[in-house]
Amino acid sequence: MDVVGMLEAASLLVPEGVATENDITVSDVWHYLAHDEWEVALGLLEELADEWTAPPGFWEALGRAAEMTGLERSREWCWWREAETRLGLIRAELVLRPAGETFRRTPIPGAGVLRPMWDIGDRREDGASDLAIARVWVEFAPLLAPGARAPVRLLPLTPTRWRHLAPGDRITLYETAVAGGTATILEMRPPELGGTSREVRGAVPPS
Repeated sequence: MDVVGMLEAASLLVPEGVATENDITVSDVWHYLAHDEWEVALGLLEELADEWTAPPGFWEALGRAAEMTGLERSREWCWWREAETRLGLIRAELVLRPAGETFRRTPIPGAGVLRPMWDIGDRREDGASDLAIARVWVEFAPLLAPGARAPVRLLPLTPTRWRHLAPGDRITLYETAVAGGTATILEMRPPELGGTSREVRGAVPPS
């Protein structure tokens, strides 16, 4: 299936009546598809997905379309959102420690590449922290510099370990033995599809 076919298939999954705050509907998507404005159509479909619970097939179609058109960040975003339907949504406000206080001197990449450890409150039998792993997606920015703060989305390696968290809870990021930042949970949402413990695909396309 070509790019247009993928976007048309995704468009057909959008329920009638769904619209963004700017009154964008699937009719606008079809308009841009008719004029071969594939990138605009893809962006509008991503926006529309915030207004309803999109199934995995929707995100897989968008991800493949983005891959075909060379839109790497959009591709990763669509596959990330597909993973959230299976694993659940975790949003937090992350504050990184300034450069000089930790080993990191450069910004962290925003598109789900970083896979740090987190202190989420679990303890081992000896009382030591039992750290958990979760990837980080920085919302609304390609990078997050040392000392900066931003809303982020997290995809845990083992989602069941994170389900005790609630908005307002604080967790700590580690890339080394020294804490690299802290995050306050903003939103927790269970899997849309009764998710599993499978990890996000990252850069591996859906099969």
